[in-house]
Amino acid sequence: MTLFSNVKKILVIQTGDVGDVVWMTPTLSAIKAACPQVELSILLREGSGAILDAHPAVDKIIEIRKYQGSLWERFLAQLRFLRDIRGERFDVVIDLRAGDRGAIMARLSGAPIRVARYLKGLPFWRNYCFTHLVKPPLREKVETGAAEQSLGIVRELGMDPPTTVPRLWVREEVKKRVEELLQKERVAGNAWCSLNPFSRWSYKELPYDRWVTIIDWLWEEFGTATVLVGSEGERKKGADLAAACSGRVYNLAGRTSLAELAGILSMSSLHIGVDSAAPHIAAAVGTRTVTIYGPSDWRDWAPPGEHHKVIVADGDCVPCHRKGCDGSNMSRCLATLPAEKIKEALRSVLPRALV
Repeated sequence: MTLFSNVKKILVIQTGDVGDVVWMTPTLSAIKAACPQVELSILLREGSGAILDAHPAVDKIIEIRKYQGSLWERFLAQLRFLRDIRGERFDVVIDLRAGDRGAIMARLSGAPIRVARYLKGLPFWRNYCFTHLVKPPLREKVETGAAEQSLGIVRELGMDPPTTVPRLWVREEVKKRVEELLQKERVAGNAWCSLNPFSRWSYKELPYDRWVTIIDWLWEEFGTATVLVGSEGERKKGADLAAACSGRVYNLAGRTSLAELAGILSMSSLHIGVDSAAPHIAAAVGTRTVTIYGPSDWRDWAPPGEHHKVIVADGDCVPCHRKGCDGSNMSRCLATLPAEKIKEALRSVLPRALV
């Protein structure tokens, strides 16, 4: 650890989606465990920071904002942002991504030590933005899932994580707001399931009639209500889905902040849904999950551990890693996934989840 013996401030850059932010939490713990004296800051996309607000390893959250105004006004705002980053006087910057933005910000940060993964096939200047490039060895996907994408970088710096399992914390004031929301919506009973039928990418979604069948079955078979979660833009779809159900269902899509979503999921007995951010958050706050995968590879993204079950769509082409079949933005493997296969998976976990 001689490289970091006199380090006081470290900046970690993670400009990916919310799921990527969740999966990097073991890396944050690894850095803090190796360098407990440092002030650890995280640079994220706008809106992602709330998920780390209560993380004990994180001292400061910085978000890349989308500035409004004319081209000149946005340019000046970006310059001020970069000036503020440079003014932090970071000793070390670790970029967990492969994109241009992180590389440029790392270079302009002024940090004397700038670390990233060595990657071929990118613009030649990208690797020159860093002072230290690492080449982590390949590991089995099922060992640590997506956590290894960032853990591999800090392992090469001599930082081993206390755990490779992502973990998130929820502040007490957030839990209180969530409890008030649940009371207001009259969510009944101590045992209910959360469900995210939505994804930013429609090729990861099932036909909604499949979810109507599951929601009604949960109520008829187990007396278990369903709480729909999702973004503000998905609230109308959630309302339409809820209206088609005869089982008890509550539509909270678009009703929570990101931190409050984590609070909702922490109170859920079981989280069910498609491959999106919600299963990652649910698993990280300690909730059992059942997640459906089609074109994306569950070995890359499924939460690790015996409390998390995957349903893989049928087909010799699964996973194909494509954005829908034949450019349609729809995946036939998910469109034809029978509700009975989902029920079978749920039967194996519900008795334990609902106790």
